Amino acid sequence: MILFSARNSFTLLTSTSRSYTSATLLHFLQLSAAHRSLRLTKHSHTQILSLGLTQNSFLATKLVTAYAICGHPSRSRLVFDSVEYKNVYLHNSLISGYAKNYAYYEAFDLFNDMCYSNVSPDEFTLATIAKMCGDVKDLNVGSLIHGKIIKIGFNEDVVVANSLMSMYNRCGKFSGTKNLFDEMPQRNAGSWNVLIKGYSNLEDCSLELGLWEIVKCMQIDGVKLDAFTVSSLLSLCGDNDDTAGKWDYGRELHCYIVRNEFDLGLDSDFHLGCCLIDMYSKKSDNLDVGRRVFDQMKRRNVYAWTAMINGYVQNGALDEALVLFCEMQVRDRTEPNKVSLLSVLPACSSLVGLTGGKQIHGFAIRKDLNHDLSLCNALIDMYSKCGSLDSARRVFEDSSFQKDSISWSSMISGYGLHGKGEEAVLLYDKMLSLGAKPDMITVVGVLSACSKSGLINKGLNIYDSVINVYGINLTTEICSCVVDLLGRAGQLDRAFDFIKTMPVEPSPSVWGALVSASVMHGNSEMQELAYRFLIQLEPDNPSNYISLSNVYASSKRWDVVAKVRATMKDRGLRKAPGCSWISIHDRTHCFYVADKAHPHSKSIYEMLDNLVLIMKGAMVDR
Repeated sequence: MILFSARNSFTLLTSTSRSYTSATLLHFLQLSAAHRSLRLTKHSHTQILSLGLTQNSFLATKLVTAYAICGHPSRSRLVFDSVEYKNVYLHNSLISGYAKNYAYYEAFDLFNDMCYSNVSPDEFTLATIAKMCGDVKDLNVGSLIHGKIIKIGFNEDVVVANSLMSMYNRCGKFSGTKNLFDEMPQRNAGSWNVLIKGYSNLEDCSLELGLWEIVKCMQIDGVKLDAFTVSSLLSLCGDNDDTAGKWDYGRELHCYIVRNEFDLGLDSDFHLGCCLIDMYSKKSDNLDVGRRVFDQMKRRNVYAWTAMINGYVQNGALDEALVLFCEMQVRDRTEPNKVSLLSVLPACSSLVGLTGGKQIHGFAIRKDLNHDLSLCNALIDMYSKCGSLDSARRVFEDSSFQKDSISWSSMISGYGLHGKGEEAVLLYDKMLSLGAKPDMITVVGVLSACSKSGLINKGLNIYDSVINVYGINLTTEICSCVVDLLGRAGQLDRAFDFIKTMPVEPSPSVWGALVSASVMHGNSEMQELAYRFLIQLEPDNPSNYISLSNVYASSKRWDVVAKVRATMKDRGLRKAPGCSWISIHDRTHCFYVADKAHPHSKSIYEMLDNLVLIMKGAMVDR
């Protein structure tokens, strides 16, 4: 509405150009930049030319900025070149404009020209150039810029020093960050935040021993933790394999947010709310707390919705994820972005929600996102898992996006999932002929496809080539596929010998593949042996004990059955009941063994009884 009014005012003023002033044009250029309006920027530029104001430094600087924000740095350069006297602010606008449009080398060239001219860089110039060195991860140029900053006396400027520290972080040299920080005569919250960010990026980062001590020193120094500080710390809390101590830090940070009355609905603190949701979503036990944080946000942007949807998907609450995705658009009128679509597509895949997946695909086409590589890969995976292989193939064969190894792997795995091993192998061969090298995921996909389709020799040949020709390191996933290949062919002894000579430690998936093959070929001795190894690797998995107990029961070894069941009881293990589901009219219905919780369970059991009678009748007819 503001932009519409601005355009109307502009049209009115162009008809009475005598009342036109440079202040009016500055106002319109600010509107152009704020609304990223190329059209309004061009109109303003036209009036500047017609009124002979091209040498006005204020207007030229704003015009350069406006064109750059609209994504046209080349137009910014034309304006820059048309100005005879170029001051530092004009240089800064174009350098910043190049940086915003990722034209880093043009920005470096302009800075180089600036250094050889009679215009000296100021703190804004140097901070921007230092940041760009971090963006391109060029430590050599960054070090030269650091030397230039010391030479002209800006090394004690807080903003410039913060940018330099950020550059060293991005280039992976934390020692440079730490040395700069220690030498700073004055520090602000941004200085501490850069140090914390750099420390958290270290592989051996310890929240308990190191990072928390930095936070304490920050508070002793009289600097309060801001939203950025807290969000940086929250990202380190709550991993699934973390100790309870990190959860204590996460909860303590949440308390700090509440005590200091951070408004999670403000633009500046949206990221903080997303970090809280993400932290609580890392463990299914705390997902409800994450939802409470989400519900208590006074305003939510697309990132908050996406964080909550992603939390549901990661914890298997797929129905809730799809419901929230719909609420985001219908109730909150928030338009999903690419990350939102990528987050919700796995829910469609897992629930075999083909209709929902197609709707998401349609939305992506309308918003011109259907050429995005990561989204296309997710669509291929979704269509394959939802049973629509033709749709997956159409997405894959679209020439509008550049395929990567994930694209090939997703399509190959899709063929394997549908029992089309020959097509999977042909696609794999085509990938190799185009010069693309296979990775671990591609190899697992094609070997799995060969296994399911009975292409034993072809699978073993592919296995030999990836090891000897492409030099791919063996992983437990690849080894599991080889065991499955040999096992399905009935070569159980050969599969067992392969496991014994594997260069990597056998994982549960490897022994699981041998179990499946043993069951398929009725080899109870090999089945028992594989289950014993599984129990050693997964002593807390009740499924292994139940399956081993069933093996003994089938051979009437009741004494051993009793021992296995007693072991389960001593360990406090209980197997969760199996669950099946079906989606009808956009609603998912779940069923457990002997389940009578469904409102139509009586009718369902009657139908099952009728089907059993029909099947028995068919057997009698045979």
